Amino acid sequence: MKRITALRRGRGRGKRMNIFLDGRFAYSLGAELTVKEDLRIGQELPDDYIETLEKSDRFQRCFDSALRYLSYRPRSESEIREKLRRHGGGNECVAEVITRLKEQGLVDDIAFARFWKDNRETFNPRSQQLTRLELRQKGVDSGIINQVITEDDDTDNAYRSALSKIRHWPPSDYQSFRRRLGEYLRRRGFNYEVINSTVARLWQERENRQGEDSTLY
Repeated sequence: MKRITALRRGRGRGKRMNIFLDGRFAYSLGAELTVKEDLRIGQELPDDYIETLEKSDRFQRCFDSALRYLSYRPRSESEIREKLRRHGGGNECVAEVITRLKEQGLVDDIAFARFWKDNRETFNPRSQQLTRLELRQKGVDSGIINQVITEDDDTDNAYRSALSKIRHWPPSDYQSFRRRLGEYLRRRGFNYEVINSTVARLWQERENRQGEDSTLY
């Protein structure tokens, strides 16, 4: 049994409270947890209760770290686990945090995979194969990946990706156009057949526009 002899607010941005037991600094707790547990100077704390407080504080710090990580964009479960472990989260604590996040609907690999696919298609179109690879690298299960992106249309994605790329390209001959656009689409993960059809389609559209422009003079 130990007695609280002082409660002092910690320095820095974090809202922490330094706990002194029997005249010595023992540990720090989150200020909210200190209030929730109604800790007071003179209060006696059994050893097992102290251990419970420390465990609750570790969980809250780990949980808060996960929330900050999620505040920038959705994350896969694997990404969150790796992030928390890099910052010292133990296996038990990380598992508890993941469970809580799932209960609150903040971790869902199906929703994450859909977000990733939709984001890519809207802002940075690429091949189905490359999107699959990115999701695998983020630890998403292959079954979920197959469920989410089976209906991706590489032909449409390649066209939209190429169209935004060539919009401001200067005039060029077909061979230069084909080589430059083909290299770009290969980097986006598209196969030979899709690249050829996309190059031919966009070149024909460019020729048609030039023909239309010439009739105005």
